[in-house]
Amino acid sequence: MDGAPATHYAKADDGVHVAYQVFGDGPFDLVVIPGFISHVELLWEDEAISRALRRLGSFSRVIIFDKRGTGMSDRTERLPDVDRRMLDIEAVMQAAGSEQAAILAVSEGGPMALVFAAAHPERTRGLVLLGAYARMTACPDYLIGVPTELVHQFAQYLAPSWGTGVGLSAWAPSVAHDSAVRESFGRLQRLGASPGAAVALMTSHLEVDVRAALPLVHAPTLVMHRIGDRMVPLAHGQYLADHIEGARLVELPGTDHFWWTEDTDQILDETEEFLTGARSVPEPDRVLASVLFTDIVASTRQAVELGDKAWRVLLNRHDALIRRQVERYGGRLVKTTGDGVLATFDGPARSVRCARAITDGAGAVGVEVRAGVHTGEVELRGDDIAGLGVNIASRIEGLAQAGEVLVSRTVTDLVVGSGLEFDDRGEHELKGVPGRWQLFAATA
Repeated sequence: MDGAPATHYAKADDGVHVAYQVFGDGPFDLVVIPGFISHVELLWEDEAISRALRRLGSFSRVIIFDKRGTGMSDRTERLPDVDRRMLDIEAVMQAAGSEQAAILAVSEGGPMALVFAAAHPERTRGLVLLGAYARMTACPDYLIGVPTELVHQFAQYLAPSWGTGVGLSAWAPSVAHDSAVRESFGRLQRLGASPGAAVALMTSHLEVDVRAALPLVHAPTLVMHRIGDRMVPLAHGQYLADHIEGARLVELPGTDHFWWTEDTDQILDETEEFLTGARSVPEPDRVLASVLFTDIVASTRQAVELGDKAWRVLLNRHDALIRRQVERYGGRLVKTTGDGVLATFDGPARSVRCARAITDGAGAVGVEVRAGVHTGEVELRGDDIAGLGVNIASRIEGLAQAGEVLVSRTVTDLVVGSGLEFDDRGEHELKGVPGRWQLFAATA
């Protein structure tokens, strides 16, 4: 599939217009229900989300939509309850010509999916629940819930800074310091809901309770939940699995509530296997590459001292420096890693020179940067890379001092005659990597 799919509108029985998209050509339909807020067109501008959606479309025909009250769908005078939101599922399935579908529901999309599955078993092929719940808040017979006052406090905390990426450290701690992710999330906030609408939607969750529907769900059900989820604790997923007959629970490592920011491939693998009976195992493309990792030294301390606004300005200057240098030396910027980057180069000499340019220029930006370089075989996974060569470069970077570029023996062997000079830093153990590795610091 090339480009983003077209957006259409379905009209629910109560007259509300629901924005939806259809893509993929698999043998069965899969309705995807996003969480708190969404924007079906903006999703495709995020590389991680678009890659995940394309994977879903490789084995199913996907129908994805913005729930009423958010994204490109109609705003409503009254807060949408679960029954009214269930109309959204019916509307988009009818508009897309879908008689039966599996449903993948994320977080706050879970309750409406559960009610739909209980009310329409003949139309529900299966359920995949990601970070979902039947009830959010605590009550005498649901002690695992979140105290009501905490939800109100969090909503009031979000409102003044809504549209800036506020709350990212709760929704996705693993990428909370990534300025690009924060900027993208801020845009989703602005286009997904206004500040008042966001507060209203969040507090409306206090009244959601679909526990009575769980014994009536007879569709095959897969529950996936991250162990350290800060927004919806694991106990909610365990409750769903315990009270839906035959449901299977997969506890995922990590802390993020967003499903696309941490080990998304495991979620997609589990989903594909559950819905199709097998998971695709593509033969990875493997190439030789020079891998560069960089990192800002003492970033946490600086962030605390500067404050959020000044720290974001500094990070933007840092990111601009790295982009310029990677482009200058003919590299490819794979991704940001919070306070640094991962980049690849066809030649090891260019990767070392780029690393030196970054560490030398970082002082003018106001930070100290360290870097690690290794040349080895890597696996190409879409726009990302993986494999032992990536792990080695990351471990080397972790041993570098402020302003230092550390490289492996492989790099020094390959750049003989390039004019680059190195100081021997001795042999080291690299965590999780077999053997001892001789490292060198690039000096000129």
